[in-house]
Amino acid sequence: MTQARIHNFSISLDGYAAGEPQSFESPFGHAGHRLHQWMFATRMWGPDGSVGVDNAFAERTNAGIGAEIMGAHKFGPPGWQDDPAWTGWWGENPPFHTPTFVLTHREHEPLVMDGGTTFHFLSAPPAEALRVATEAAEGLDVRIGGGAQVVRDFLAAGLVDVMHLVMVPIVLGRGERIWDGLEGLGESYVIESVPSPSGVTHLTFTRRSAD
Repeated sequence: MTQARIHNFSISLDGYAAGEPQSFESPFGHAGHRLHQWMFATRMWGPDGSVGVDNAFAERTNAGIGAEIMGAHKFGPPGWQDDPAWTGWWGENPPFHTPTFVLTHREHEPLVMDGGTTFHFLSAPPAEALRVATEAAEGLDVRIGGGAQVVRDFLAAGLVDVMHLVMVPIVLGRGERIWDGLEGLGESYVIESVPSPSGVTHLTFTRRSAD
């Protein structure tokens, strides 16, 4: 059965997944790349990277994934919809290699990229977006790629089966928070915590069975 999964989603100690303001020059606002340094240091990211705890978690992100859902702010900076040349942050060969659904209220023709990624632009609530992505995944799982608003919406709708968060030991103070409006979320999941020598903590939320 297809699952909806979140992987490698980094947050600060105070729950922010991105700083502000987001722009072409600063995709994560004042957070810069501090939330993702743990991942840049892994073997998954480059041949000279580490092969410890962080790498083991990082490598799970692509296993069994057949489609991706992301928000408009992950696809581009504010105003990208008005730039007909914009094709995302990732160049001609994005790292998704699957049908990828960008949630936006602005109509946009699909973008067929190198490496098997096709960006589809979809205006739909979480349940409908997941249904469309599940069909495209053809029996594999669907990755919910973020940003924070998209993660919150899918969690609030009860649609996430597995979530891997990475708590990074920094305080951002402002930006896009993940936890707002999700009081009591932990009651629906089994939560495991694994500390890493890098200083981050890996949190895995697995949906409790209905039994």
